[in-house]
Amino acid sequence: MSDAPARSLLLVDDDQPLLNRLARAMEKRGFIVHTASSVAEGVRQADEAPPDYAVVDLRLADGSGLDVVAALRQARADMRIVMLTGYGNIATAVAAVKAGAVDYLPKPADADAITAALLDSTDSLPAPPELPMSAERVRWEHIQRVFEQCERNVSETARRLRMHRRTLQRILAKHAPRT
Repeated sequence: MSDAPARSLLLVDDDQPLLNRLARAMEKRGFIVHTASSVAEGVRQADEAPPDYAVVDLRLADGSGLDVVAALRQARADMRIVMLTGYGNIATAVAAVKAGAVDYLPKPADADAITAALLDSTDSLPAPPELPMSAERVRWEHIQRVFEQCERNVSETARRLRMHRRTLQRILAKHAPRT
């Protein structure tokens, strides 16, 4: 990839072994990689030298990766940002896209998938899933989205969903349906 133009990339993740592995893999794919392991460090790098691309973990030790995405987007409007997370649900995916991410990938995401998401310039919709979510999963995802919109306030979420607070607490305590 020596003929390709230099592409600066900021990786933000608090999992140091993953960060190092991903940095090496992305360097092999022609990116000039800078790393950060916290929200504060990611925001600082966004302000000092906004990169062409960024890959940001959603949950960092000192806060939310959404704060880093917002700082990156403010520093450079044309930046392509991919959000990574081990805690995927529709609510956080929507929040990531609203904050300015162009894609949202669940961990573990391989370097090829990340590169494709960063470099994909088509804004076409993905193909429909072969196995769509079950009704139970759709319901659970909707509840999670409203819960996130209510800033994780159980009482407010229950009021908006017209549901008893204790019923909502029982639902939130359970794991997501598998399909």
